[in-house]
Amino acid sequence: MKTEDLLYTHDKTSCKGWVAYDDKKASRRPAVLVAHAWAGRDAFACAKAEALAKLGYVGFAIDMYGDARLGKDKDENAQLMTPFLTDRMMLKSRIQAAVDAIKKHPTVNADKIAAIGFCFGGLCVLDLARSGSAVKGVVSFHGLLGAPENLPNADITARVLALHGYDDPMAPPEQLVAFAKEMTESKADWEVLAYGNTMHAFTNPEANDPGFGTVYREAADKRSWKAMKTFLGEVLA
Repeated sequence: MKTEDLLYTHDKTSCKGWVAYDDKKASRRPAVLVAHAWAGRDAFACAKAEALAKLGYVGFAIDMYGDARLGKDKDENAQLMTPFLTDRMMLKSRIQAAVDAIKKHPTVNADKIAAIGFCFGGLCVLDLARSGSAVKGVVSFHGLLGAPENLPNADITARVLALHGYDDPMAPPEQLVAFAKEMTESKADWEVLAYGNTMHAFTNPEANDPGFGTVYREAADKRSWKAMKTFLGEVLA
């Protein structure tokens, strides 16, 4: 496997992505973006890109904040994330810049792009679909589900899969219902898998803060990854 930085820009912001792929394979192949959680493009996101490369894709851990910046604690994470929650049009434009960047990579089949995201990154990939991007599909892992206010969806052509902890305090059941209603009204090809007795950040082994609502759950982690593999196999075939 080969890994390398991929530099790209958006609105004068320099972004530093991380690409992983099988360099022994000559043919172009589908690419899957990995949108990071609120801390930034960290080792977790890069590891997911490498895991996707092992499945035969080009894995691309994107950089939403620029310069691969990382928050040091919850306060810094919130400071990095908040501008994107405030300006969802900027969020959509920033992640589309990552899509455009990976399409130019010499190993990538530009017609077969998908995206997955975790927590804040889940919201990012859902907004990518909401933007009308031509990506084939998006997968949200314990993502924030709320639609942008006063910013109507474009036609959603990407397939949508949300992998959700039913006890996630950051996206409670009423938001899950609202999300389902939104996707239905958008005529999207969507599905949700909700895992019982499962909170936020259930894929992250380092999540162990019940008071904050972030707890790793191995069963949901394994089941959600399996569901993602099936989904990507379908949309990127």
